[in-house]
Amino acid sequence: MKKTLIAVSAFMLMALVSPNLQAACLSSVPVTVVAPTKAEEQSAILARVYEIKKMDKSNLTLSEKKGLRTELKSLRKRYRDGGGIYLSVGAILIIILLLILILR
Repeated sequence: MKKTLIAVSAFMLMALVSPNLQAACLSSVPVTVVAPTKAEEQSAILARVYEIKKMDKSNLTLSEKKGLRTELKSLRKRYRDGGGIYLSVGAILIIILLLILILR
């Protein structure tokens, strides 16, 4: 049992470290991506929502009103997104292994 535990943990260590080392060796040119910050994106979403609310909707057709409603729903989803915890498969496996070792 002890040998298999050591073998499994060594395999997990190699499986987790190997892709990171390969990626570090392959990417020799640094790449910078400039993405809008969350605050900038949220302020743009709020500006669009206020713009839609100020519109005169009395002369719009039904399809245009429906389009505005769907746009508002998608804006609401984008505004509320972003708060979550993301775990990789390797992290989940490590947590499971730690729980198995602790709870024995």
